[in-house]
Amino acid sequence: MRNNKRIIICDDDEGILDVLQLILEETGHTIIPEINSLNIKSLIDRQMPDLIIVDLWMPVLSGDQILQMIRNHPDYKHLPVIVISASRDGKQIADNAKATAFIAKPFDYDQLLQTVEEILN
Repeated sequence: MRNNKRIIICDDDEGILDVLQLILEETGHTIIPEINSLNIKSLIDRQMPDLIIVDLWMPVLSGDQILQMIRNHPDYKHLPVIVISASRDGKQIADNAKATAFIAKPFDYDQLLQTVEEILN
C-alpha cells in the first residue's frame, strides 16, 4: 500500500490551511496547500492529487463551483473531494454537488483523519 498520497487543500483561511497541512503531513502524505481557488484547476493538472479538501465558502470560486468543475471534467470526475464548511447548509450543498464527504467546521481532528484515511484506502 502506497501511504504517501498527494492531497490538495484549498481554503482561503491561511490558519486552517496551516493546521490541516500540519495534521495531514503527520500521516505521511504530501500536502499541497492553495489559498486562491482560481489556481485549483491548474494545480490539479500539475499534481494529479489522490484527494482534494476544499472549503465551501471562498471568494471568487466557491467550493461547490470547484467541485462542479471537477465532476464535469472527464479526467477528474472520480477524484475524491472532501468539502469543509462552517455553513449550516454545508452538508446539503456538498451532497448536491456530489462531494465524497463533508466535514463541518470547526472539525474534530480524529474525524478528519479517519475520513481522509477511509477515502484514501
